Amino acid sequence: MCSVITTKGNVSFSENTHCGNRMKLTSEKLPKNPFYASISQCAAKSQKFLQWRKEKTDHYSHANLVEKALQLLKERIRRGDTLAYFLRGQLYFEEEKGVNYMKKILDSPCPKARHLQFAAAYNLGRAYYEGKGVKRSDEEAERLWLFAADNGNPKASVKAQGILGLYYSTKEPKELEKAFYWHSEACGNGNLESQGALGLMYFYGQGIRQDTEAALHCLREAAERGNVYAQGNLVQYYYKMKFFTKCVAFSKRIADYDEVHDIPMIAQATDCLPEFINRGMAMASFYHARCLQLGLGITKDEATAKQYYSKACRLNPAVADELHSLLIRQRI
Repeated sequence: MCSVITTKGNVSFSENTHCGNRMKLTSEKLPKNPFYASISQCAAKSQKFLQWRKEKTDHYSHANLVEKALQLLKERIRRGDTLAYFLRGQLYFEEEKGVNYMKKILDSPCPKARHLQFAAAYNLGRAYYEGKGVKRSDEEAERLWLFAADNGNPKASVKAQGILGLYYSTKEPKELEKAFYWHSEACGNGNLESQGALGLMYFYGQGIRQDTEAALHCLREAAERGNVYAQGNLVQYYYKMKFFTKCVAFSKRIADYDEVHDIPMIAQATDCLPEFINRGMAMASFYHARCLQLGLGITKDEATAKQYYSKACRLNPAVADELHSLLIRQRI
């Protein structure tokens, strides 16, 4: 979900959404290319690797897998495989070592590296934004993300397009028109998180004229596609509109997600940031608890309400406090 700004009395994207005022981002996945197979595909076809995995099940750890992957990549690099540089860079990036490899891909004149450069630019921008392996620089992150986004090119980094939407709505000073533009580009290219962000921007009139009908259209479509933060905001809307039966049914489904296992799984399936999935689950848990506590759309059950309040606080204490204060101010 990305980038809407909080107005008084409303819950949205830019307050308490990232630790230390920095977004917690994820890497760009490797672009698909019919001429190459990924490391996992190569490994899966390798009988030697499969035999190694079978015999070394007790050593099937993260460290050993990284080492094995590095050995395979080293051999591919020795044979002149340009793609292997990208794969090693992405692997090292997660180990906070990959900046030089991403720069090598970005600066490569090789035509075979062209399709990798947008993803490399996104990941390198992430490194500058988070200060991983380089001195932190929002300006350099923005420059690299703009290159990766390539004016909304659907074959470029759609992830960079969505992150630019989030970046422009959280930086100081905020640039909401730019945020709306980039979320629109990303959404048009299939970015689920940006679709939810557009819904909230329309809903609160952030960077665009307020349009409740367009907002609900975006939020509902994003929710149907699995955007949990969009789902959480729809729960809030149903509660405010006193659609309590709908609020109860919808909120329970979201609130019953398992935070330990479901958040990573949903993040991988939807490419949405885990922190916003967390917020959506916390919002749903809070409003489900509220309905149970007051008997709104469901039989009153204060004991069960406490369980859901506890889950909301466990998931995201800031969201729970924010919603509680909001309901007190609005007396609903």
